[in-house]
Amino acid sequence: MDLRKVDAPKSTIARDQRSLLTSTNNVYEALHLISVRADQISVEIKEELQSKLSEFASHTESLDEVFENKEQIEVSRFYERLPKPNAIAIEEWLSNEIYIRKVEEKES
Repeated sequence: MDLRKVDAPKSTIARDQRSLLTSTNNVYEALHLISVRADQISVEIKEELQSKLSEFASHTESLDEVFENKEQIEVSRFYERLPKPNAIAIEEWLSNEIYIRKVEEKES
């Protein structure tokens, strides 16, 4: 996922509940699917941020040696300015970018 191309709002906005019923007729199912996708996005963002910040990690034990790395600050600011994962997931849901795979229960 390219985080630079995300068009989700950065602040909370009110949404019409009926607009979420694009792929399913059940509001609770839609919210569940959106929340699952938001969890996936959150994990992706966290892993990407950790991998980028690990490049700046210093392996010294001294607490007195604190220095500011401007590149590290810019990386952190970029991730702080991103929209929340639930806003990204809602935008994906509304633009039908989320693939829904239903697991059928087996009858015994």
